[in-house]
Order: sequence, then C-alpha cells, then structure tokens
Amino acid sequence: MIAFFAVLGACKPPCDSSGGQFCVNLGTEPPSLDWSLATDHVSFNVIANLMVGLTEFDKQLKPAPVIAKSWDFLEGGKRIIFHLRDDVQWTDGKKVRAQDFEYSWKRLLNPKTASQYAYILFDIVNAQEYAEGKLKDPSAVGVRAQDDQTLVVTLRHPASYFLAITTFEVTYPQRQDVIEKFDTRWTEPANIVTNGPFRLASWKHENEIELRANPGYFRGKPAIERVTMYMVNEKTTAVTMFEQGNLDFIDDHSIPPLDKPRLAKLPGYKLVPQLRGEYYSFAVDRKPFDNPKLRKAFALAIDREVFPKILQGGQTPATSWIPPGMLAHNPEIGLKFNPTEARRLLSEAGHPDGKGLPSIVLGYNTDEEKKLVAEAIQSMWQKHLGVIVRIENQEWKVFLKKLQNDPFPVFRAGWGADYPDPDNFMKLFASNSGNNHGRWKNSRYDQLLELAARELDAKKRTKIYDEAQKLLTEIDVAIVPLYWKAESTILSPRFTGLEYNSMARMDLRNVKPAGK
Repeated sequence: MIAFFAVLGACKPPCDSSGGQFCVNLGTEPPSLDWSLATDHVSFNVIANLMVGLTEFDKQLKPAPVIAKSWDFLEGGKRIIFHLRDDVQWTDGKKVRAQDFEYSWKRLLNPKTASQYAYILFDIVNAQEYAEGKLKDPSAVGVRAQDDQTLVVTLRHPASYFLAITTFEVTYPQRQDVIEKFDTRWTEPANIVTNGPFRLASWKHENEIELRANPGYFRGKPAIERVTMYMVNEKTTAVTMFEQGNLDFIDDHSIPPLDKPRLAKLPGYKLVPQLRGEYYSFAVDRKPFDNPKLRKAFALAIDREVFPKILQGGQTPATSWIPPGMLAHNPEIGLKFNPTEARRLLSEAGHPDGKGLPSIVLGYNTDEEKKLVAEAIQSMWQKHLGVIVRIENQEWKVFLKKLQNDPFPVFRAGWGADYPDPDNFMKLFASNSGNNHGRWKNSRYDQLLELAARELDAKKRTKIYDEAQKLLTEIDVAIVPLYWKAESTILSPRFTGLEYNSMARMDLRNVKPAGK
C-alpha cells in the first residue's frame, strides 16, 4: 500500500498555477462525512469546509453568529432561543430551517444512529434518556423548532460552555428528506446537500476528494474555485509533492518528524500550538490492565522528556490531561517518571520484573510520529519494567473500528478540542461517553463532571476538575497523558488566507492567490 501511494503521489498532476485550484493532503481516507457519525480530525477537516452551523469561533475562540444571527438566554440560562437567518441555503436551493437543526440533533441522539458523540448533547433535557433508550418519544427532548427561524433549546441546568458546543460539526443541520431517501449513501457527491463555502464535487475513495466553490454560499463565493484533497499516507511522498508544487499546504499529516528542522526554515512555515493532547489508554475491563497498580507502574516507567527530542515539532511533555491555554490546566497533576517506584508497583501487582504477564500488545494508527512514540515507550517498558511489548499498527479507519469493538490492551489515542472548555476534554472519559474506548468507569468522576458543568464560578470549577484529573491520571490511571501538541504547517507562497487555529481545523474559505 505504501508503494502504491508513493507512485500515485509522484504521478499526480501539478496544481493549477493560475490559482484556481488549491491542493492539500488529508493523509488518509475520511472514515465518514456524516457529521452524526464522524469522530476524527480527518473527517471534520472536510466537513468544516462543506458546512456551517449555528455559530463558529472567532479569533479569540469565542462563539460568534453564523446561521444563528442572535440568541437569548432565559430562565437563568436553562433555556436558549436561537434566532436564525433566513438567507442561508442548501446547495439544492432550499432554505436552511430550524427544523433541520432539530432533526440533526435528535438524529445524533437516536440510539439507532449509534453516534459516539451523542453524549455531547446530554446537557439538554431528556437527551440522555432518549439516547439510552429509556425514553422513546423524541418530542420530549429539549430541542424544538418553534418556527422556520426559531430554535428553542432547554437544558437540564445552566452550562457556561453550551453555546460553544453549537460551533461543533456534530451539531450542524441535516436534511431529513435527503437522509431518508438515500440512507447510508446520503454523503456521496450525487446525493449530499450542504450549506457551506464549498460543495462536495467528487469522492474517489482512498484516493482524493474534490470540493468546488459554492456560488450560493450566503457569505459569498470563495476565491478558490476548486480544492483537491489527496489521501497520501506516506509523509515523505507528501513532502516531495509539496516541493514539486503538487500540494499547496501541508501540516502534520504530511511532514515527517525528521524533516521538521529543515522545513521550518521555509517562509510559509508556522508552528501553531494546539488544544490537543496525546495519550495512551488501557483496556481496563480485562486482564492484565484491570489492576490499577499495574497501570500505575506502566505510567511511571515513561520518560516524557524524550518526545520533544524525537518528534521535533514543539511538543510539551504532559502528565495531566487538560491542555495549556484552557481553564483548569494544571501541569502538576499526574505521575512523573519514576522507574524505581514503577518496579515496586509492578512487583506488588504480582509481576516482579514482568514475570507472569501475558503478551502485551500496544496498538497505534499507521503514522511515523505514532511509530516513533510507540517504539520509544516499548523500549522504556522493557528497560524499566522488564516487560516485552509487541507493537502493532493499523490503517486509520481499521484502527478506529478496532477501538470501538475490541481495543488493544494498550493503545495510542489523541484528543483535540471540539470546543475550548475543559468539559470537552474531561467528558471524553465519562461512563456514558461513546469515545471512551478504554471502557473505564468511575461514579465519583462522573459526579465531579456533573458538578463542574453546573458550576459557573471559574475557581470552583477548576478545583472540581483538579480532583477529577487526579482520579483519571494518578489514582485510577485510566490513561497516561504523553504530550501536548503543536501543529507544523507550511503554506505555499502562491496563496494567503489559510486560517489554522488551536482547534486544528483546516479552514479554506478565505484562501486566495497571493496578491489578489
């Protein structure tokens, strides 16, 4: 497969030098363009250029109006009334209505959809009960289109972050008639209807996606007529394509760690700090990692100072989970490198020098950065614990499916902010989270998240999250935080206007040829 991509990349025609075409690399096939089912950054990078929702983040990462021109908070913040614009159209010419949001949100929550992100809306009245099948009537869920331009949302309690949730792709509107007509094929180019700056022109699976400027976009047609998104997994091939003019923008999906010092000297290079953390998770519902002492031993045997040196991309070693730049970030929380204590705990867990442990498999998705990290940790665990670990990599879509159905005993994972509030990072490991692939459950942790969600005082919220983070990373050790990320990006000097912020979205709507 790697050889195929190498040949494929070398044969791709150069991007249109007139500036009418913009070429990027996704790195892999998007698992889904259905924004009720998508869970990953690759899919969302495509969806974010096809769709807009109620709100979006401004440059200060505050929610700003898009389809919602304004909103009112009533009943102390428990009821939100969104007033929608009446000039936003789908690509088939029909108007975007409040009913499209009500349908989309209830589809996300519908147990038949099986969305891993259903929990994101559980602050809404009866949303969790409906998603868990305890309530059969969707009309009882607290989201309702009062008329075409008015969406009423009723929350279980005031939530300071809820408006930010409406920036997230999973809350974008959907057309009930289209989905019911085409079922699982509704996201294919011939069937899908969207409302954003670009439309989906073609999707050659495992090869490339082409977007075309949407002339009916309510903010005006983008300057770039055509966006070609390749799926070149081999990073050295992607760099060669960029240097030969076959790509106009590359990021960490395309840049090998060892090439970063050289590429950082290019004029279009930027290092963008991310609200994103990398971590290892344990499958805690089975042996051997059902034992918290064993998990703690493995965590203490990792020297995180190694990662910035081998990855060379501005990474920051992490022992806690909430990232820098976010409320409740506390770098003092978590387990520091202590191989002596790690060996003691390993012995206490009944496995001195690793004796008696079953074969340990460490899984990661195919990627050079992830491979370097896995090999480094494999070596650390062998050196400090005497444990032999076999590492196994899988292509992105296969890897995601594996985590959902039968996760590795230890596996690589990462999380980037869907909205810039600690609730987003901490809810990932709640008992009802569809993205909690390690299957850890702790009732006290769940209780703390509920308390933090209801608490509007920042200092009190921080104290609650401190306790929750300690449960997650020090006491139960459900995960091992490794490092916080920064994104290396390079934009061709032929273009300007690409915004890449700490939310890790590749926003192409304002891209234009340099000098225009």
